[in-house]
Amino acid sequence: MVFVTLGTQNFNFSRLLQAVEKAVENNAIEDEVIAQIGNNKFESQLIKCVPFLDKETFVQYMQEARFVISHAGTGSIISALKLEKKIIVAPRLSKYGEHIDDHQLEILDAFSKMNLIIPLNKDLDDLEDKLVKIDEYKLNTFRSNTKKFNLHLIDLINDL
Repeated sequence: MVFVTLGTQNFNFSRLLQAVEKAVENNAIEDEVIAQIGNNKFESQLIKCVPFLDKETFVQYMQEARFVISHAGTGSIISALKLEKKIIVAPRLSKYGEHIDDHQLEILDAFSKMNLIIPLNKDLDDLEDKLVKIDEYKLNTFRSNTKKFNLHLIDLINDL
């Protein structure tokens, strides 16, 4: 199964859903596709679209997925990385009304430079190529620094 997540903000990102649907039509994805589409108005005969998921179901789909396709939201990216999933990431762009600015390009660039994700270009026209090569990507393992950060923060607070 392939899990697609678009986050929960009130912005349209049907461009990515259309690209995924086209990839299914062209057999670049042969697995079942389940998409958490948030506020998007999108219907498909090829993709199981669910507007919102509770946390447990979201994590279950992430765990069961062979890989994840996501918008460039840090929460979605880190969720997949913590589960050691390969993740193809697409940036929402302000020129299409997909977000208020283009900060997702910066997020995409940062995770790409660390070799943690498989980035898509702005036009998303490289999705099928990346899907065909998904097993060839050798990505770095994500290492969370949350515990170290929290310990440091506690030390700072205690020193006040």
